[in-house]
Amino acid sequence: MDATPQIRFRDLTLDGFVEELASSAPVPGGGSASAVAASLGAALVAMVAALSMGRPKYAEHADLLAWSNETGRALADRFLALADEDAAAFARYAAAMKLPRDTDDDRLVRIASLQAAARYASEVPLLCVEACLGLVAAAEALAGRSNVNASSDLNVASLLGEAAARGAAANVMINLPSVGDPEFVEVMTARVDGLLHEVERLASETREIVASGEPREALPTPALD
Repeated sequence: MDATPQIRFRDLTLDGFVEELASSAPVPGGGSASAVAASLGAALVAMVAALSMGRPKYAEHADLLAWSNETGRALADRFLALADEDAAAFARYAAAMKLPRDTDDDRLVRIASLQAAARYASEVPLLCVEACLGLVAAAEALAGRSNVNASSDLNVASLLGEAAARGAAANVMINLPSVGDPEFVEVMTARVDGLLHEVERLASETREIVASGEPREALPTPALD
């Protein structure tokens, strides 16, 4: 089977995506599933912001709420694009695996292609981990500054972001041994570890704030990208 997706995952129905995920097809896999899970978390951030906007009780957080709504929507779109990119990365590696290895030259070309594909297959999920940090940061910023009736939704957003970050990080790490570049592996490993530490810290803080139920002071006006 050709591993290249014929349509974007976002164009499938929810049931259709789940069916594809449950099939024996190589894509979508864990990387795409992580990105889709993160898109749901980002959508929840946008939802919580929308449920809080225009309410007098949260007027002092109006700028934050507008930023969070826009950021959540942008991240949701980004994660869905990353789901497709992850599948494309797998397709590139699968194509390299099929290259001939009959001669010494063939084998050299195949090794170089596999290493390049493995590098790409580690870089794409790293983008997902980085975006997950943005997701959990947005959720943490909203905690205690948004509709208290939707606080559990913020918690879910943060949990999805953390789980997606861990899933994407696992995909980074599994591809690194095939890159053939120890320096690249060292840099990528350190980057993943640092990102996960920050993701976990923010997710933990979000849970604590939500559990306390206490309101928080307004933040400075965020910069809208």
